[in-house]
Amino acid sequence: MLFEYTRRRGIRSPVTDAPTFRVGKLAQARTADHTGIDVSHLIDRSYNYHSSRELHWHLADRLGLAPAAVMVREAAAAA
Repeated sequence: MLFEYTRRRGIRSPVTDAPTFRVGKLAQARTADHTGIDVSHLIDRSYNYHSSRELHWHLADRLGLAPAAVMVREAAAAA
């Protein structure tokens, strides 16, 4: 399953002092038979992710799938 997300600015992590981000919108990516279904309700959008890898693992866990079955990419910015 391929998911696309839009990034919102987060805060600096109090633990690692690294920048974080929040997910603005999460959608199942468009395919020949799907039209980009909004699935933002599957995650806590107030959570501050440290990386897209963390989001990837979170989604796999949430959906009960092996991490290899889930792909995550940041949606292209609108021009």
